[in-house]
Amino acid sequence: MRAWRPARQPVWRPAVRPGAELTNPFTHAHFAVKPEARIDSLKNVNEAQDSRLRIAAIDFLNPAPLMWDFEHPPLCDELAKRYRIDRMTPAECAGRLAIGQADIGLIPIAALATSPALRILPGCTIASKGRVRSLLLVHRASQLLTDLQSVAADTASRTTIAYAHILFHKWSNPGIQFVPMAADLDLMLESADAAILIGDPALFALEERFNRMERSGEELVYRDLAAEWNVLTGLPYVSAVWGAAHGSLLDESVVGDFIRSRDHGLANIDALVAEWSTRFPIPEETIRAYLTTNIHYVLDEECVEGMRGFFRMAAECGVLPPYDVTVEELPRG
Repeated sequence: MRAWRPARQPVWRPAVRPGAELTNPFTHAHFAVKPEARIDSLKNVNEAQDSRLRIAAIDFLNPAPLMWDFEHPPLCDELAKRYRIDRMTPAECAGRLAIGQADIGLIPIAALATSPALRILPGCTIASKGRVRSLLLVHRASQLLTDLQSVAADTASRTTIAYAHILFHKWSNPGIQFVPMAADLDLMLESADAAILIGDPALFALEERFNRMERSGEELVYRDLAAEWNVLTGLPYVSAVWGAAHGSLLDESVVGDFIRSRDHGLANIDALVAEWSTRFPIPEETIRAYLTTNIHYVLDEECVEGMRGFFRMAAECGVLPPYDVTVEELPRG
């Protein structure tokens, strides 16, 4: 039986210069938080009158189970009295925390090494212990990994770029150059030998790969970065954790709210599948597998060790400054 093929969807084509110049491999500064990003999207509220904790959340499918109670009854109305949610890309979450425009954020873990004022909250993560689907390195089948000279990198997550740097070191291609670009596979492959897609654009590209091959006649390889990482290191691929600024007045009741929301989300996968299948041209079984098998949501000891391994290798490769992983234990309320 032939694989399911979604109808060709309009691709996202923001203003990207197709002939973008190659950059040198990203320095530590590229992984630092960018607090100036999208500040104009903040809600115009009187902070003196709004004492709710501000949550910087990722606007992708993968955190959907984590956000269940904040978005669905019976607890959403009660939580809305204590929390305010702003949605953004992964790269923007840490920036909001760094400048005090958020109290809690779902932050890409690379930001922890470049912003020491951030701390890790216990309980929840977005990680994968095998294939993840939503983190892809795409290149032409005619080219070996060692032959690639450039990769167009989705600008939505600097953590994924850090993982890619380490992987290319292990693939004996440490000098590969990166072209920061928005997520558009066709434009990316016009500008570079390979492309890195993350999140929902990666899911779309994976489902649409057969249509693209028929349309272009070009055979591509879609490498799952989490699976590649697991094979090479034996560690889980940890993308994001709930974080907060050091010194912020949080207690374990906050962590309890987030863990409870995650547990309720995982208990309502069918409802999430039905909800998100109306938004994406992706089969329901793919969404279900993604939320139940591909993504791991519990910040267990294996994931903590995965983060320690990531930061150790990132420092060895010169991608990030050294960082010691510590998971915060909050006081009782």
